[in-house]
Amino acid sequence: MEQMLDIFKAMSDKNRLRILKLLQAGELCACHLVAALNLVQPQISFHMKILKKAGLVLDRRCGRWTYYRLNDTDMFIRFLLLSALERIQEESITDDCRRLKEFSCSPSNPCK
Repeated sequence: MEQMLDIFKAMSDKNRLRILKLLQAGELCACHLVAALNLVQPQISFHMKILKKAGLVLDRRCGRWTYYRLNDTDMFIRFLLLSALERIQEESITDDCRRLKEFSCSPSNPCK
C-alpha cells in the first residue's frame, strides 16, 4: 500500500507530471530538466527524489551528471504512466519543449 501512496503522491504535482511527460520522449540529464522547466536545480532534485522513491523513474550517473528515464521495467508502472501521460496534451508542455530544444542546441549546454 505504501508504494501506491508514493506513486499517487508523485503524480499529484504539476511539475512532476511535466517531468514525466518530457521523459516520455527519452532519457534526459538533470540540466536539461532545469532548462526545460525553468526551475532551479534543487527543485528538480526534490521532484526527482519523489519520482524515484515512487519507482516512476530510474537514474544513472555519468561523471557529475545524472540522467533520468521512465521506469519501464515494472508493468504496472509502465501501464499507469502510459495511461496518465496520454491524457496530458502536448500543448501543455509546448514551452517546456521549446526551452529544452533551445538549451540542447546551446553552446552553454554543460553535458554535451
